[in-house]
Amino acid sequence: MNEIILGGGCFWCLEAAFQILKGIESVQSGYAGGSKETANYKEVCSGQTSHAEVVKIIYNPEIISLDDLLKVFWQIHNPTTLNKQGNDVGPQYRSIIFYADEEEREIIELSIEREAKPLWGSNIVTLLVKSQEFYPAEGEHNNYFQKVGDRNPYCTYVVKPKVTKVIEKFSDKIKNL
Repeated sequence: MNEIILGGGCFWCLEAAFQILKGIESVQSGYAGGSKETANYKEVCSGQTSHAEVVKIIYNPEIISLDDLLKVFWQIHNPTTLNKQGNDVGPQYRSIIFYADEEEREIIELSIEREAKPLWGSNIVTLLVKSQEFYPAEGEHNNYFQKVGDRNPYCTYVVKPKVTKVIEKFSDKIKNL
């Protein structure tokens, strides 16, 4: 199993979109980029920490490649807006990828050239950062979309369209739901 940590807006959106893919062992919402002392929802939401809302994805590279995960990533968030995804504004919503080694970094850089730029243009602001400590989010944030779904307007209008987009664009990679 391999792991990658991605940030591209609210972690509920990323978690829900990646959980439905074949080859995904787990997706955990959390925080990265800051200190343990500030790794909690209230402080991260203040925008005053160095953390980004992220997901840690554990995946089987024999079933789904890092390149395929990145293709999904570029589809479900806007990598051209600095510290912003839709109405979510602040540095905690930045586009960021925490890579493990230089080989992963090269795969990510190629994906930016081959996938992100043709889709979004050349103004990609996604940060590439050597892996740092991942701090799991509080329990209520895990499997949030699965638990709450359409009972939360944010999920209805922000999360669900991203999940639907993944199902439509990557139908061959979706688990049997």
